[in-house]
Amino acid sequence: MLAYVLGRRPDEFGLIPDAEGFVRIKDLLKALHEEEGWGYVNLSHLTEVLLSVPGAPFEIRENGIRSVDRNMPSLSVSAQKLPKLLYACIRRRAYPHVHAEGLHPASHPHVVLAADRVLAERLGRRIDPDPVILTVNVRCACEAGVVFDSSGEGIFLTDHIPPDCFNGPPVPREKPAAIGKPTPENGLSRPTMPGSFPLNVEKAASTHVPPSLKRRAEKGQKIDRKRFRQDKWKREKPPWKN
Repeated sequence: MLAYVLGRRPDEFGLIPDAEGFVRIKDLLKALHEEEGWGYVNLSHLTEVLLSVPGAPFEIRENGIRSVDRNMPSLSVSAQKLPKLLYACIRRRAYPHVHAEGLHPASHPHVVLAADRVLAERLGRRIDPDPVILTVNVRCACEAGVVFDSSGEGIFLTDHIPPDCFNGPPVPREKPAAIGKPTPENGLSRPTMPGSFPLNVEKAASTHVPPSLKRRAEKGQKIDRKRFRQDKWKREKPPWKN
C-alpha cells in the first residue's frame, strides 16, 4: 500500500510530492485514514515497518516521507488540454478574505486545484470539516496570466487565482456587535436574579429596613425573601401577643 501510494500514484490520494519526492507524513496519514481498513495507521506503524522490514519501500526525513522507488508515470497536461473548470476547497473562516483578495497558497507552497469535484471536497475535508468549495474558470484565469502545472492526474498547481476567476457561495454577513450587559453604571436597571426580588427602598421607607439589607440593595446584591420575612416577623409582634 505504501509503495503504491508514495511511489506510483500519490495523485490518486490527493498527495503532492515536493521536488525530492517527499510528502508530509500527516498528509499521508490523513489520506490513509480515508481508505477502508486503514484508519488505524499512525506514525508508530510507519516507524515499525521502516525498522523491521528488510528493504523498506520508503524513507523518512524529519516530517516527510517518500518512496525509495519513485517510478511514477508521466501525467503532465498541456495548456491546450486543461479542463474548463477546476475546483478548490478552503477553510470557511478564510472565505471572506479569499473572496476579496483571491486564492493564495496556504498550507501548501502552491494553490492546489482538482479537476474532479469529489477529489476537491476530499482534500477540503482534510483542512476543515465543512469547507467552502470554489469553482475556477480556467479560461478566465489563463487570460489573466495564471499558469497551471499538473501534479499527476487531475491535480493542478498554481501560484494565485484572481478573485474574478472563480465562483463560490454568497459571503456570510458579519454578525452585529454584541450589546453589553446592563449595569448600574450605564443607567440601566440590574436584571432580577432567580430566587430574589428588588428592594424598593423608597417604598419601604415607612417600615424599618435593617441597615444590612439597605447596603445589599444599594450594591445590587441578592436579597433572600425568607431572611427578610424572618427579620420582619421578629420586629412585628403578632396581635395575640399584645
